[in-house]
Amino acid sequence: MVRQRILVVEDEEAIRGIVTQTLLRHGYETASASDGDDALEKAFTLRPDLIILDLMLPRMDGWEVCRRLKAEKDTASIPIIMLTARREERDVVEGLELGADDYMKKPFSLSELTARVRALLRRTAVPEESGVLEAGDLRIEPGDETALLRGIPLELSPTEYRILEALARKMGRTVSREELLSKIWSFSGGDTRTVDVHISRLRKKLDDGKQPALAVNSLRGRGYRLVWEE
Repeated sequence: MVRQRILVVEDEEAIRGIVTQTLLRHGYETASASDGDDALEKAFTLRPDLIILDLMLPRMDGWEVCRRLKAEKDTASIPIIMLTARREERDVVEGLELGADDYMKKPFSLSELTARVRALLRRTAVPEESGVLEAGDLRIEPGDETALLRGIPLELSPTEYRILEALARKMGRTVSREELLSKIWSFSGGDTRTVDVHISRLRKKLDDGKQPALAVNSLRGRGYRLVWEE
């Protein structure tokens, strides 16, 4: 069985070492980088299955590393978990806006980190349902993890695709933030801002300027609902 490879990008040697050793104990193959330039080189060369990316890096910060990886076709689909010691919400939001899939604040639990790694690798590797889903002019093909709006493929990140699929399977019905967090990230009781940021990105990509519009409605205190609007 081929072991999945994880790239750990962290400039603090102690943290990098303990995360790498923890992943090795859980059966993953690992590679590591201590600065942004090295992270990019190894990501493009090794094509890891997942990247754990610290934001505060020498030579090139984690935001720029994430932006460049998501801009390249060969690395755009690699899931990224950000690590940050900063507490400002805008730092987290910026990383998610650039295409990161999840984040954890330092100090973090190693057991929680490995749980999130497993969840991300599981959902990016195996589609949950294989049947084609059609809802009006929206077509979702789980086998290829593609979505087409009025016959035009949507340029979605893996996380955006999974959210759209989850909402489309309950078209017109409300899906709570907590349900999405549990379903997409396989984690409960986490920070729902992660969901909110990805929903915001998804909305922009669904807006093709045509009618009826495919919209994601927010229901305060309840969650989100995918609907067609005139």
